[in-house]
Amino acid sequence: MGDWLICLGIESTAHTLGVGIVKNGNVLSNENDTYKPKNEGIVPRKAADHHAEVFGEVLKRSLDSAGVSLDEVGLFSFAQGPGIGSPLQVGCTAARALAIKCEKPLIGVNHPYAHIKIAEEYSGIKNPLILYVSGGNTQILIEEKGRFRVLGETLDIGIGNLYDTFLRAAKLEYAHGSMLEEIAKGGKYVPLPYTVKGTNLSFTGLQTAAIRALGEHPLKDVTYSLVETSLSMCLEALERSLFLTKRKGIISCGGVAQNKRLKEMLKTLAEEDGVQYGGAPDEFNRDNGAMIAYAGELLYKKRGTKPVKEWKTEPNQRIDSFAI
Repeated sequence: MGDWLICLGIESTAHTLGVGIVKNGNVLSNENDTYKPKNEGIVPRKAADHHAEVFGEVLKRSLDSAGVSLDEVGLFSFAQGPGIGSPLQVGCTAARALAIKCEKPLIGVNHPYAHIKIAEEYSGIKNPLILYVSGGNTQILIEEKGRFRVLGETLDIGIGNLYDTFLRAAKLEYAHGSMLEEIAKGGKYVPLPYTVKGTNLSFTGLQTAAIRALGEHPLKDVTYSLVETSLSMCLEALERSLFLTKRKGIISCGGVAQNKRLKEMLKTLAEEDGVQYGGAPDEFNRDNGAMIAYAGELLYKKRGTKPVKEWKTEPNQRIDSFAI
């Protein structure tokens, strides 16, 4: 577990197959390939087929970019969950095969844990209040006494799924949340449901109302309103959690943390409340293998691992049940 350690991480929880390589906490490479469904959401079998087809190429690119050979890798890691079953299995199977072939240890990584840890590393903020926002997850978290505690979360769907479903309803060919900011430019606010319950959130009523509003208002107005409403909900719950925990810093992570408007709102909140705010570069907020490798190295140094054959995927794995 010394200076020799090079960890290779495989990400395959949803639409992205990522392979990253880390040595002693330093990212050497971070390559990926993304399955992009048209006129539909993620189809698990199609995503899994995509990941299997591109794995060899992405692995080679990552090794070449890092300037290391497969034999030099000392530890393999994979995203264990939460995520979509079939794509997850591709990553797990590939990681197990590589670990067996190279006779090296293997470790499974909780996907949110990886997002959080690499965001902490790049922000330099210790013991932060965490806003984790992605396709399937929306949670407010703290790390306390050796485990993660969920202070608040969505009671139904993740904010990223809210955005993707809305864009599919708007009949956009490639419906992905990354398109929202461009569509919303110059939009005017249309009243939409706002549902915060203490530190918990509910997005389904907002989703239904926004989709209905598409027939009554311009797309840019509804999109702008959807973003402003959903992000304001997150910040209300986050600020309430900040006052309860008295943490001195906030980080955001996950795919939706790339949203520029969210970053602006968090920066303003942090300035007004006198706390730090930070996160990782967008490269590490989107799904990626480097964060899995980074977290895998941390976990291995902290608690070791178990035999390769005992590792399996856990599609419904929660971060507050994941042993750290």
